[in-house]
Amino acid sequence: MNVDRELDARGLNCPLPILKAKKALAEMTSGQTLKVIATDSGSVRDFQAFAKQTGNELVEQDATGPDFVSVLRRR
Repeated sequence: MNVDRELDARGLNCPLPILKAKKALAEMTSGQTLKVIATDSGSVRDFQAFAKQTGNELVEQDATGPDFVSVLRRR
């Protein structure tokens, strides 16, 4: 998948991956995609809830290996 921006949130615990993603998305234009790489297992459900609350699209999630990857599309 082609992403416009990547955010490394490894080693950060809730709510920091969400807060950093929110800031990154605010700096992006509509339709751009953000890939967030986290090690916090709670980030999977956190990004699902975040997408519903903010109207951004959760394009993809991958929880294989030690990292939890979420790809969001800016609304």
